[in-house]
Amino acid sequence: MTRRGERSDGGTLQHIDLERADLLGDEAVADPYPLLAALREHDPVHWSTKYRSWFITRHGDVAAALRDERFSSDRITPYRRAKLEGPDADPRVRAAFEVLEGWMVFKDRPDHLRLRRLLSRAFTPRAVTRMTASVEEIATELLDGIVARGTGTVDLIGDFAYPLTASVIADMLGVPREDREQFKDWSDQITGLVFGGMGDATRHAVGAEGMAELTSYLSGLVRDHERRPADDLISAMISARDDEDALSHDEVIATGVLLLFAGHETTTNLIGSGILALLRHPSQLALLRERPELVGGMVEEALRFDGPAKTVARVMGDDVELRGRHLRRGERVFLSPSSANRDPAVFADPDTLDITREKSGQLGFGIGMHYCLGAPLARLEASIAIPRAFARLPDLRLTDEPLRWHPVLLSRGMQRFPAQFSTP
Repeated sequence: MTRRGERSDGGTLQHIDLERADLLGDEAVADPYPLLAALREHDPVHWSTKYRSWFITRHGDVAAALRDERFSSDRITPYRRAKLEGPDADPRVRAAFEVLEGWMVFKDRPDHLRLRRLLSRAFTPRAVTRMTASVEEIATELLDGIVARGTGTVDLIGDFAYPLTASVIADMLGVPREDREQFKDWSDQITGLVFGGMGDATRHAVGAEGMAELTSYLSGLVRDHERRPADDLISAMISARDDEDALSHDEVIATGVLLLFAGHETTTNLIGSGILALLRHPSQLALLRERPELVGGMVEEALRFDGPAKTVARVMGDDVELRGRHLRRGERVFLSPSSANRDPAVFADPDTLDITREKSGQLGFGIGMHYCLGAPLARLEASIAIPRAFARLPDLRLTDEPLRWHPVLLSRGMQRFPAQFSTP
């Protein structure tokens, strides 16, 4: 059990070689926080020769860069122009990146603001709030199924967090229930395009195949909704208008891909890491059980302590001087919310899980113009899913099996989350 004020990761800083700092090394994939702490303390604006990129790790610098439009969100267009416009480029990969170019998260001003304005008319607080009963129903159904199998073991990602979040966003979009299983394969394929497994030479071809199939499926779904509107998010996007402006057919499809991918990927990881943090900090779990009104603070602390956004990629749109380093136009930058969220300059006892923190300041959903549009939905799902998992599986516990984390730079999430519980 971790007492207040102790480091929960057990890491030390003195034996880390910053010249060889690699967030995709085996130890850093399993636990990135010792390495991030070393960078934050000793080299907060770090140039990685391996990734030919800057890594920025202090809270103030990360927050400022997220607000600074010289740190461009459009990392897709430069790549497509440099790598995918020649005669030898794979047309399927080019088409996949053209869909990514349509994602709001890869847009700068004014395109980002236009898409956000239109989408906010569809993705309203009311649309999120009315999903409460659906989230509760899906969570209960999944947990009942886990208990009914009676094996005493569960993969909390594959059996619970993923199907919950995928079902919720599919419900909101109006995807028929019988089609939802296919989205897992498509999402896994697209992950290589978006998050990047930098050592995987096949990720673009595999991702392009998944993107083509998902885009084709959504195109048919959008056409159906154009003919027969329904009370769901796709119809809301089709009808979203502002001063005679509207989303195009292709923009609706691209946004549908974004929501189906990002709408469950991040929240799946948040639910998984939140459950893990509480299992590793039983005093905090006991406190949550004793005081269920702390659930909102628990979600914020889960986002801060071990949230799903390890880094956020930007491309320099202009030269910037930062802490004596010269970041040049066109260079890639990784801003690290995971590091910022454990910065001792902002958070007392940053390596301690404390669900009673009065003010979070965490950057897990970003800040400024690019603040996550789906944050309210993610908070809703986590606030329901995590307590219900512990209520339905009251003696949930970790197994001896090592946890396997996705070996990617941008996100922090488990491939599997094996756990045990007592059967009736």
